[in-house]
Amino acid sequence: MHNAILPGILRINDEMVALRRQLHAHPELGFEEFNTRRLVMEKLQGWGYQLTEGIGGTGVVATLQCGRGPTIGLRADMDALPIQEETGLPWASQIDGKMHACGHDGHTAILLAAACELARSRRFAGTLHLIFQPAEEGHGGSGAKRMLDDGLFRRFPCDAIFALHNMPGIPLGKLGFRAGAFMASTDTITILIHGTGGHGAMPQRAVDPVVVAASLVLALQTIVSRNVPPLETAVLTVGAILAGEAANVIPASAELRLTVRALNPAVRELLHQRIHQLAEQHAAGFGARAEVQFQHGYPVLVNDDVITQQAMLLASEWLGAGNVIADLAPLTGSEDFAYWLEQVPGCYFIVGNGDGDGGCMVHNPGYDFNDEALPLAASFWVRLVEHWLGPATTA
Repeated sequence: MHNAILPGILRINDEMVALRRQLHAHPELGFEEFNTRRLVMEKLQGWGYQLTEGIGGTGVVATLQCGRGPTIGLRADMDALPIQEETGLPWASQIDGKMHACGHDGHTAILLAAACELARSRRFAGTLHLIFQPAEEGHGGSGAKRMLDDGLFRRFPCDAIFALHNMPGIPLGKLGFRAGAFMASTDTITILIHGTGGHGAMPQRAVDPVVVAASLVLALQTIVSRNVPPLETAVLTVGAILAGEAANVIPASAELRLTVRALNPAVRELLHQRIHQLAEQHAAGFGARAEVQFQHGYPVLVNDDVITQQAMLLASEWLGAGNVIADLAPLTGSEDFAYWLEQVPGCYFIVGNGDGDGGCMVHNPGYDFNDEALPLAASFWVRLVEHWLGPATTA
């Protein structure tokens, strides 16, 4: 695909593809990545890395030091999703209801391939921390946050950190970058509407929370259209309405479940305030009462301007400007790597997973990571480390 793929990566590519497919066939959910961790550690130990396990539950940090110099951190996420796979591939998931539907099997294999080549060549001066993170998908909590709580950067300080993610729809061989706010914050909000139950034939004797909920769903949409500045990005989606069981019974309560996203922390706070105000006042107008519960999720992912620009220039010099998307549009998906970028400057970037007719988006039962993306991404990891840490020196 590219002459830029390193010879050392090409030599081990078949092995890494086989490992990726092994991981794909045996997916593990967040904080359950025990077999994944074992495979990762077996490889890294054989290549001479110093290993620290148990950070953030099933997380692993692999350290390689070559002389004196700066410190860089690279992250790969390891967890799968609770999805039933429908690809029919020979390496499809062998575990019912679990699937690598986001490509974390590919991310892990990419970082392992780079780890192998970096340990072999050692063309850098400084310290390399490879961070294999659990539970990026957030089932059971954020793995990135859990690793921070376990002292990740206190124990393994980094001058810069990096992570990548594959993206269907972007052609193979292309890398995408964006400085500043790149991925949205995500919060889950539950609105409980307390009315007065009664007989469906006598609604005048009840306060119908279903009617309140239906009206509130429409009213909530005015927050984005009328309260958020037009040039800002915000998403407010009501994903569930739960109320009642019988056609002739007015229930006593109803529940709305929302996902709320923003690319600006100030807009995030505005959404919280307006949802709370509107829910309470709207319900009161019907004679009902609203109780708003917030479950704060990942913050806005903000790439460091200088580091992102340097990584993008390196990619352009290496691959050619035509293979680099220099100002990729922001994404309203979310990433817990954002927690780390709040503490250490760094860059999260995109690797093209292909744009063919047969491709589909992540979190889809028909998705599979494109193995052709593996050697290019692994080669870029190697180039990035060698560039950031500089050439090895001799005394």
